[in-house]
Amino acid sequence: MRMRVTSIVQMLLGVALFGTPSAARAESNPPPAPVFAVRNFEGKVIRSADFKGRPVVLDFWATWCAPCRVSMRHLDTLHDRYRSQGLVVLGLSVDDAGAPVVKRFAQRLGIRFPLAMADERTLDEYGPIRSIPTTFFINREGRVVRRVVGYLDPETLEAYVRELF
Repeated sequence: MRMRVTSIVQMLLGVALFGTPSAARAESNPPPAPVFAVRNFEGKVIRSADFKGRPVVLDFWATWCAPCRVSMRHLDTLHDRYRSQGLVVLGLSVDDAGAPVVKRFAQRLGIRFPLAMADERTLDEYGPIRSIPTTFFINREGRVVRRVVGYLDPETLEAYVRELF
């Protein structure tokens, strides 16, 4: 019960600080997703080309962001539920504290989907990223069909993922 109350309080704080999700409408003529190459916490390069032909949820987040922390569990659930259908969930941290801090944070939460640090180039290509979380939904053709700024409740998040299939 305490965890549920804490999650609700964090969500409400996130809405108060960042507002409700914006720019959530689907694009009728979606632009191609920018190309990126980032390093995960083990130093392996993750490239957008690695996900060719697969739907992708790309989430920009930070450890200090209350709505982001709540979203991480939802994204992890989606990763588990749709991974066998080809879905890629990738979290790119914008934390200044660096990879070791973010890695420990993710381990404490039990996050299993891939994480990496966002670099300046990726932030520029996908930006401007002025608020977090900012989540991109990329279809199998490599096109950004949605960009959502702000917290997404689990039901809406899952509905947007189902649209990618």
